[in-house]
Amino acid sequence: MSVVVDTSSWIDFFSGHDGEIVDELLELGNVVLSPIVVAELTSGARSARERRALGDLLVLLPLHPTPLDHWIRVGELRRSLRGKGVSVSTPDAHVAQCALDLGAPLLSTDGIFQLIATHSQLRLLS
Repeated sequence: MSVVVDTSSWIDFFSGHDGEIVDELLELGNVVLSPIVVAELTSGARSARERRALGDLLVLLPLHPTPLDHWIRVGELRRSLRGKGVSVSTPDAHVAQCALDLGAPLLSTDGIFQLIATHSQLRLLS
């Protein structure tokens, strides 16, 4: 079972707080990266050592493909949510759409994804 892991869960994993689920998913080979999450994690790595360690891990994980039709679905998701009174950023819609594209759950501690899941087919890993 593939699982898309959001930045918030990666931060917990790297900080040693509640990272057991991510660790288990990594051991099972079930993690799929969203490209925007790669950028967010990379921008948060403070030292050269952190950047190397992060790069060593990320290169081992599959990256969700994001061709043009993916980005069209991201826009459609944002439009659909906006029609239901829910405003989400493009990065958050992209992460959610990666999970939707794969039919996979999303692991996140960010409350916006609970809201997205309430108004879409997004499934969250609990």
